[in-house]
Amino acid sequence: LDCTIAVEAVVSTQSTGDINEISMNLVPFPRANYLVPGVAPLQSPKMPQQRHLDAIFSDVFSPTHQLCRVDLRKGVFLSAGLLVRGEVAMSDVRRNIDRLSESTRFIYWNKDGWKTGLCWVASCGLRHSVLSLSNSTAIRYTFEGLRERFSRLYNRRAHLHHYLNVDGMEAEQVEAAYESLNNQIALYSEMESAEPLDIVKPCVI
Repeated sequence: LDCTIAVEAVVSTQSTGDINEISMNLVPFPRANYLVPGVAPLQSPKMPQQRHLDAIFSDVFSPTHQLCRVDLRKGVFLSAGLLVRGEVAMSDVRRNIDRLSESTRFIYWNKDGWKTGLCWVASCGLRHSVLSLSNSTAIRYTFEGLRERFSRLYNRRAHLHHYLNVDGMEAEQVEAAYESLNNQIALYSEMESAEPLDIVKPCVI
């Protein structure tokens, strides 16, 4: 992940992407800033690459290729970034985006929320690879699981002394963190259920 982003930034003469534009294009609101990274192919550089380019584009959004436990099929995309490395034509990138758009649910006010970067320097041992950065409401399900596990421990005040006695935190800070998590879940839930507003056309008399 770090390698791919760093190469996009350093090898600027052989890249069509600007690392400075990632946060601008993928984060529509200050608090909706959790990007889910995915990588394809997931294999050792010593193994021969056998996956077709189109399959790699599909793999990078599958649950098995996410670098955190998020199933992107459950949520709505606010935006999506694709950083492609290797000798890949921009027409192939565009064709795969068009293909993926048919099965990818974007929020109604950002239907074309794709950001792409193409670097012709391939990853070590691979002909081509793709890194995805997805801003999706699906991450709320991960947060909900985190909240459930936290609540089970916090209701019994289990392990709380480690933070209050050792790290010098106050109990109010723990409560504030819990409330912040609840607000984050509520934000993504609201965006996931958002629908276009009905526009009433004025009557012409």
